[in-house]
Amino acid sequence: MNGNHQTLALLLFSTFIAVTLAITAWVSRNRHGSAEEFYAGGRLFSPMENGFAIAGDYMSAASFLGISGLIALFGYDGMLYSVGFLVAWLVVLFLVAELVRNCGRFTLADVVAARMAERPVRIAAGTSSVTVSVLYLVAQMVGAGSLVALLLGGTSGAARSWTVIGVGALMIVYVSLGGMRATTWIQIVKAVLLMAGAVALTVLVLIHFHGNFNALLNSAADRSGHGSRFLLPGLKYGGSWTARIDFISLGLALVLGTAGLPHILSRFYTVPTARAARRSVVWSIGLIGGFYLMTIVLGFGAAALVGSAEVRASNAAGNTAIPLLAMELGGGEGSTGGAILFAVVGAVAFATILAVVAGITLASSASVAHDLYASLRRPGAKQYSEVAVARVAAAGIGVAAIGLGLIAQNLNVAFLVGLAFAVAASANLPVLLYSLFWRNFTTRGAVWSVYGGLIPAVLLVLLSPVVSGSPASLFPGVDFQLFPLENPGLVSIPLGFLAGWIGTVTSPEPPDEAKHAETEVRALTGAGAV
Repeated sequence: MNGNHQTLALLLFSTFIAVTLAITAWVSRNRHGSAEEFYAGGRLFSPMENGFAIAGDYMSAASFLGISGLIALFGYDGMLYSVGFLVAWLVVLFLVAELVRNCGRFTLADVVAARMAERPVRIAAGTSSVTVSVLYLVAQMVGAGSLVALLLGGTSGAARSWTVIGVGALMIVYVSLGGMRATTWIQIVKAVLLMAGAVALTVLVLIHFHGNFNALLNSAADRSGHGSRFLLPGLKYGGSWTARIDFISLGLALVLGTAGLPHILSRFYTVPTARAARRSVVWSIGLIGGFYLMTIVLGFGAAALVGSAEVRASNAAGNTAIPLLAMELGGGEGSTGGAILFAVVGAVAFATILAVVAGITLASSASVAHDLYASLRRPGAKQYSEVAVARVAAAGIGVAAIGLGLIAQNLNVAFLVGLAFAVAASANLPVLLYSLFWRNFTTRGAVWSVYGGLIPAVLLVLLSPVVSGSPASLFPGVDFQLFPLENPGLVSIPLGFLAGWIGTVTSPEPPDEAKHAETEVRALTGAGAV
């Protein structure tokens, strides 16, 4: 792109940043500094507002950039992400949304600790939540780096690195100053922009093919370099039995992981009632469902109009497929229309990243302050307010995410999010479901369930081809790969459930029947909910 086009892209970026910083500043002047205000925005959002915010929180860089890129590169196999992310919301709607809102105050640990010994449960759940959040943050950082490097005229390593640092700094500002209220409004603005951008691109792709989806698919297959195989299962996950098992493992993680994501669970506390939480999920399903259907059109559109080889040449992981498609739809390289559409889509994607990182950072800082700090603080030590600790935690988590984002710049963002989902499904979902539905569940079972899923998931990722042993690994020059699958979900998710069961049946203390009865009534009726 020439200098004028780069200027347009940077101007749009700067405009969104200025608007979101203004929202943050306005909110920070009108808050009273309580934990409820910082973590839950005062529980004042309507179901529609919260539904848009949930959609904004969920439709991340992995969705907009990564999934479409995978479809552009691998066709049918790339669609697994779209299907998995969407189906996951049925688990959220039917199993956790209303019950979590009734049982907790701010975090996942609140739900579990309601009927357990608080200290060990909060430490375990807080540790798991921070781990999942940091993995998810790294994906957003990688997406931001790929996008801005392309917008600035290439794949400059310096541009990527400075973008990762800049996004990290902005998310610290958003969370530290604005808390949940500012984060929610940023997510609502982002959801509207993203849906508008996706609808516009989808309509342009369909107009180009005169509404003939079959022609779109055939053209995508022709430009992919794989012919009809592009439209059949197996291009990415069908080469061997290991690849097929990896496919199942990934699907399991995607479908079950959403219900264990800390930043999604925290959104249910921003509405006044459990009924409002359930209605929020219905709103979000409508928005998210429409969006993921559009990513399928956009992914195949990128393959058909840009070509899989060109997408791969721009970014080996496919993260720049959508911006390249926008340029092609606007008239191609060098055209004014192409540059404008390219810059607009880039700005929307950047807005997507900023909103999501703010939500994740807020959820993880809440886990640090509300769960870990409160549990680990030494008796007699000076006590700081939870909100002050959460602000410091946001800065620390931001720094950690920046460092990991710089290391993982060459991995596909949808793939990175798949790892975060696997850890969430392995460590958070078992303890959540056991706490809500198993009368005999004990404190030991809760702690074992979290660590029994978290530790295997993280270890298996470290010993997988993701980290070493292949040219596409984080560290391609070394090989300590022992686990053949890229996604650990198929092994680590059952281990999390198994560990919780073993911990419970071997527990020396009997389950607290009174606390379980109280929690059950509260979960099902909302009586006594905050």
